[in-house]
Amino acid sequence: MKIIDLSGEYEGNYFVCLEEWSDELKEAGNHKENWYRKMKEKGLGVKLALNEDKKPVGMIQYIPIEYSFVQGRDLYFVLCIWVHGYKNKGVGNYQKQGIGKALIQAAEIDVKKRGSKGLVAWGVSLPVFMKALWFKKQGYAKVDKNGFLGQVLLWKPFSDDAIPPKWISSETKPETDPNKVTVTASISGWCPAYNMVFERAKRASLELGEQVVFNEINTLNKEVPEELAFSDSLFVNRKKINTGPPPSYKKIRKKISRELKKIKIL
Repeated sequence: MKIIDLSGEYEGNYFVCLEEWSDELKEAGNHKENWYRKMKEKGLGVKLALNEDKKPVGMIQYIPIEYSFVQGRDLYFVLCIWVHGYKNKGVGNYQKQGIGKALIQAAEIDVKKRGSKGLVAWGVSLPVFMKALWFKKQGYAKVDKNGFLGQVLLWKPFSDDAIPPKWISSETKPETDPNKVTVTASISGWCPAYNMVFERAKRASLELGEQVVFNEINTLNKEVPEELAFSDSLFVNRKKINTGPPPSYKKIRKKISRELKKIKIL
């Protein structure tokens, strides 16, 4: 196994998070590529793990925390770390071989060279993707929590004067119209899985007619007020929809249709 910086040769793999075999991810559009083109000039770091055949089997991506969905300064933030784990798809299952540990250690070395005072990551309490327990085993400590889906914020400071990060807290909900169904989708572009959800919600909204309003919020746009910067989230009216794992187009359309029926009844 070899850890490398992302190069042009592997950009196509990176844009679909090493799942180039997935027909479903074709729905995600080119949001990830557009995000990458913007963020690579703002300090984005991407490391890939290659197997003996020089095929990417794992990845980690991290950005200056100022461009993330949490508050902090002089820190870097891990958007995601992923090791291919499908037995009968793509390159196969490479999990539980120490690749994730090697990737995060490489990222730590990199951000220290960039002058960062620490590395931050988000995790979930459930034993799924981005497990908080895994980060704790790598020396990361919990500094904040978010009630939505048991998300926690973890970090590893590199200096005594590092300031702990925290979630951006806001109780603000999207504005709605009582005579219409408002679908609000915020998007940055870094995650193909959410990009897929965004495209599905947009398509369903347009197909359901004029009584459905699709409101897009670009969270990379710093002119968007902080309280409205719901990072990569989906709302149908004022109800937040769970986007992980990505709901199907059929499920999203059903949720919108249900709200549409309420309006027609009234």
